[in-house]
Amino acid sequence: MTPHSPAEPAGPAGPAEPGAHEPHEPHQPHEPDLRHHGDAEVRADGADLVDLAVNVRTGTPPDWLRTRLAATLADLAAYPDGTAARTAVAARHGRPVDEVLLTSGAAEAFVLLARVLTPRHITVVHPQFTEPEAALRDAGHPVHRALLSPAEGFRLTAGAVPEESDLVVLGNPTNPTSVLHPAAAVAALARPGRTLVIDEAFMDTVPGESESLAAARELPGRVVVLRSLTKTWGLAGLRIGYVLGPAPLIAGLAAAQPLWPVSTPALVAAEACSAPAALDEAERAAHELGLRRDHLLKGLAALPEVRVHGEPAASFVLVELPGADTVRDRLRARGFAVRRGDTFPGLGPDWLRIAVRDEGTTDAFLAALAEALA
Repeated sequence: MTPHSPAEPAGPAGPAEPGAHEPHEPHQPHEPDLRHHGDAEVRADGADLVDLAVNVRTGTPPDWLRTRLAATLADLAAYPDGTAARTAVAARHGRPVDEVLLTSGAAEAFVLLARVLTPRHITVVHPQFTEPEAALRDAGHPVHRALLSPAEGFRLTAGAVPEESDLVVLGNPTNPTSVLHPAAAVAALARPGRTLVIDEAFMDTVPGESESLAAARELPGRVVVLRSLTKTWGLAGLRIGYVLGPAPLIAGLAAAQPLWPVSTPALVAAEACSAPAALDEAERAAHELGLRRDHLLKGLAALPEVRVHGEPAASFVLVELPGADTVRDRLRARGFAVRRGDTFPGLGPDWLRIAVRDEGTTDAFLAALAEALA
């Protein structure tokens, strides 16, 4: 399906609404497992594998952040107070405090949106992180898929999203394609009567966060930006993220949260990682990541069986190669875990996602990949 093709309804979510676009055959013969995540690749079989399946930056959290988190242990007898963290996040993005909601990772935000919003026609742009669609389906919403095409480099183009969609979910940069959509192209999806949700969990891996809409407050309709602190700062086990959006919607999402949804250590992490010194560190990490990604791409280009579509911009690379499912097993036998692609709508068994690592790890992986392909 090209970006100009009609949206495809997700099978188990129920029948299409009246007037919805006609379904097309999915890329996969079976419905993908939306609950499969990269950590399962690393933990499977109890094997000791080099992790190229999870997109958390290695060598994190940094020592200064570990120290800040350790200091919170003395305060655990008190209930969490998110005032300082919320203020810091608001200042970091130049928004009023009432347009910020702190969450237990970005995953909680997807669940809150699915429970609070009452859309009539939902479009999730795929391939992308599957948790938003899973949350929407769990809440009983029919979901339509707009599948971006590898032939177009997985780029967002005019006509990708049906005009009648009143809730649109898009990742930028997108997991797993690593494609960074221009801010103008994403903003063009905003319109009166529509809620546009942009998952920017990996935006801080882009130098300058050049295409972010986190500070955009004047677009039509409701524009909601989700952020995660777990990837760059190595806090996946702590669960901390936040939502940026119009104050009335933020208040509605907050009302759907349980009391004290974010722990004291996570709140301290949000405050600390929003400070100017931390933002400078994240910017340096993003530049270093770009060099490491270029090194990986150069090595992949030397393997004729491997194909990269589009221009990767985040901390991972999506590749297409024949028999990728078998190659993934061969890589495991050689000590490397990579992320299978067939659980992402719009992909299939010939796709793998590879996390960007340091040059030494990448070289060892490329050697193992060459052997697996042989």
